[in-house]
Amino acid sequence: MAVVPYKDKDTSKREQVAEMFDSISPKYDLLNHVLSGGIDILWRKRAIRELRSSKTPAYSPKTILDIATGTGDFALEALALKPRKIIGVDISEGMLAIGRDKMKKRGVESIIEMRSGDSERLPFTDNEFDAVIVSFGVRNFENLLKGLTDMYRVTRPGGVCVVLEFSNPRQFPFKQLYSFYSRTILPLIGRVVSKDSSAYTYLPESVQAFPDGPDFLRIYETAGFTNTKWIPLTFGVASIYIGHKLA
Repeated sequence: MAVVPYKDKDTSKREQVAEMFDSISPKYDLLNHVLSGGIDILWRKRAIRELRSSKTPAYSPKTILDIATGTGDFALEALALKPRKIIGVDISEGMLAIGRDKMKKRGVESIIEMRSGDSERLPFTDNEFDAVIVSFGVRNFENLLKGLTDMYRVTRPGGVCVVLEFSNPRQFPFKQLYSFYSRTILPLIGRVVSKDSSAYTYLPESVQAFPDGPDFLRIYETAGFTNTKWIPLTFGVASIYIGHKLA
């Protein structure tokens, strides 16, 4: 049974995820940084460095697709790669509205375009992007394999896909400490700040149910990606997954 934000509603996971992010969008960036102690910023920077070094010489993609872009933080980090164009797609209009304002304030709206779109049915042609990136988004896919397969479809031959996602720590005592934090402290803070109790109860439940580590790599490879790599971060709280599309 799929983990969903609102168990009392008879709607699809896609619809519930969109509703949830619309609800928490005004406080999303603040909560992300507070709940992670700011380390989510470092994770995104690391993921972009891994993308750059994923090929020799250093990879410099000119077109980048940022899936489940939210308010665009990962797209902004990708500017370090000096691309010609970044397109961020998301199903939450609330998140996109905040992201568009963010791009205008930073003067990068001509490079980073924020579009409404379903991550599992991407509105792009085959082989369109040099790189596809996603941070903390694939966990929310209704059908993970379908979403990853569509990401593969829009990646050009020779291109790279980088996924940054929460994962489950495996080592004592961090596994136990993180479990307590994510199930007790995180929902409490999220409920107080965002006023949406379901959103931050859903987060640890979705992380627990997500096929991380080697399990994710198997699905990644089933979608078509090769030369895959798993990089655990911060005792396994998050992970970077890299996949290539053969030229």
